[in-house]
Amino acid sequence: MISGGFLLLFVIASLIHVDFVADLVDLSFGWATSYFGAFWQVFMVLVFAIAIVLMVSRYGNIRLGTRDRPDINNFKWIAMIITTLMAGGGVFWAAAEPVSHFLETPPMYGDVPSGEAATIAPALAQSFLDWGFLAWAVNGTLTAVVIMYGQSKGLPMKPRILLYPIFGEKIMEKNVFGTLVDACSILAVAAGTIGPIGFLGLQAAYMMDDLFGIPNTLITQLAVVLGLVLIAAISAMTGIHKGIQFLSRFNVIFAIVLSVIILLVGPGRFIIDQFIGSFGIYVQDFLQLAFYRGDEGWLSQWTLFFWGWFIGYAPMMAMFISRVSHGRTLRELFIAVLVIAPLVMNFWFTVVGGTGIFNELQNPGSVGGPLEEGGQAAAINAIVTQLPFGFWIAIGFLLVTVVFVATTADTLSYTISISISGTDNPPKAMRVFWAITMGAVGSILIVLGEGSVDALQSFIVVTAVPVSLILLPTLWLAPRVAKKMAKDQGIK
Repeated sequence: MISGGFLLLFVIASLIHVDFVADLVDLSFGWATSYFGAFWQVFMVLVFAIAIVLMVSRYGNIRLGTRDRPDINNFKWIAMIITTLMAGGGVFWAAAEPVSHFLETPPMYGDVPSGEAATIAPALAQSFLDWGFLAWAVNGTLTAVVIMYGQSKGLPMKPRILLYPIFGEKIMEKNVFGTLVDACSILAVAAGTIGPIGFLGLQAAYMMDDLFGIPNTLITQLAVVLGLVLIAAISAMTGIHKGIQFLSRFNVIFAIVLSVIILLVGPGRFIIDQFIGSFGIYVQDFLQLAFYRGDEGWLSQWTLFFWGWFIGYAPMMAMFISRVSHGRTLRELFIAVLVIAPLVMNFWFTVVGGTGIFNELQNPGSVGGPLEEGGQAAAINAIVTQLPFGFWIAIGFLLVTVVFVATTADTLSYTISISISGTDNPPKAMRVFWAITMGAVGSILIVLGEGSVDALQSFIVVTAVPVSLILLPTLWLAPRVAKKMAKDQGIK
C-alpha cells in the first residue's frame, strides 16, 4: 500500500501539474546529491574493500544459504546476475557514456583535451568506474551475505532481514519501522525499473523509425512497452527455473554474438587495445576516481546519479541474488559479482562505446551529432550503422535492448513479490500484477511526456537516501554474521 500508493500519487500529481512535479524532483535530487553524495562515495568504496577482504579470507569457504550444493549451473547463474543489473541501463549507457566523456573530458582529467586520441583512456576509465567494481559490490556482496544468513535461520524473505542481526526477531514482526524498510526498498527498485521501461518506449520507437520508417508516435512507444510487459509478465509467471533463466541465457548469448561480430567486422584491435590500456588507467586511478569531489554539478549528473540508482537497487538485487545462490560459497558468489560481472560489463562498454569513439575519431560528428540531437538510442544507431552489415547489427541491438529491459522487469517483479509475500515462491498473480503495474506507470509517464520519465529517473536518486541508511549497518553486520556462519560450519 505504501510503495504502490506512492507511485500512484506520483502519477496523479504528474497528471495534475507535471511541471511542478518535475521541479520538486529536481530540487530533491539536488538536495540528495549535495548532502549524501560524499557519503555514498565513501560507502561504495568501503563495501568493495570489506567484500574483497571477506572473499580472500577463510570466510570465503562459508557455504551460503540452506543447501549443500547449488541447483543452478554456473553459466545460467552468472547470466541471471549479469542481466538483472546490466539491463537496468547497460545497453543504453554503453553507447552514450564513453562517447559523452570522449567529447567532453571528465573534470578529473580536465587537462586532457576533448575529442582526441589522448581522451580515450580517461573516457573509458570514467565509464568503467560508473559501471564497474563499486557498482556491482553494493548490489550483491555484503547485503547478500546478511540476507542469506537470515534465510538460514528460517526468516521470511523481506528487505527488513538486513537489520535482523541488530534488532533480532522484533524487526521481522508487524511494526511500522520494518514496514517502512520494506516499502522504501520496493519503491526504490520500482522507480529504478519503471524509468528504463519508459525510456525504452521512447528510444526503441526512435530506432524503429530510423531503421524501418515506422513513425515515432505515441502509439509506437506504447506498443513497445506493451510488448515488453507481456514478455516480462510471462517470464515472471513461469519463475526462475523457466522464463527468467531462459531470457537471461538468451541475453548473454546474444550479447556475446553481437560483441564477436563487432570485433570481427569493426575495429577489433582498437577495442582490445583500448580495453587493456584504459582498464590499467582505471585501476591506477581507482581511488582518485572514486573519491573525486571537484565538480559537484558534473558528479550529480554522472557518478552520483549512478550511485543513487545502484544503491536503490541493492536490497532487492541482493534478495534476487540470494534466491539463486543457495549452496554457493561466499568466495564463489563474490568472484561472480566482484570480478566476473564488472569485467564483462567493462568489456561490453568498450565494444560498444569504444566503437563509437573510433567512429568519432575517423569522422568527427558522426556519433556526437546524433547523440546530442536524439539521445542514447541515436548513439547506438549512429555507431553500429557505420559498420559492415550495420542495418542487421542495429536490429540485433534493438532486440537485445528490449529483452534486456524485459529481463530486469521480470526479475524485479518476481523479487518484489517475494518481499511482499515473504516466500521464495510468491503467487503468480502477484508477479504478473507488478510487471503490469510497472509497465502501466511507464506508459502513463510516456503519455505525459519525456519530462515525466526524466523526473522519475531523477527520483531514483532521492529514494536512495533512506535505502543507503538501511544498507549502512551491513558494513559491520556482514563480517559479524560471516564469523558466526564460519563457527557453525566448523571453518577455522
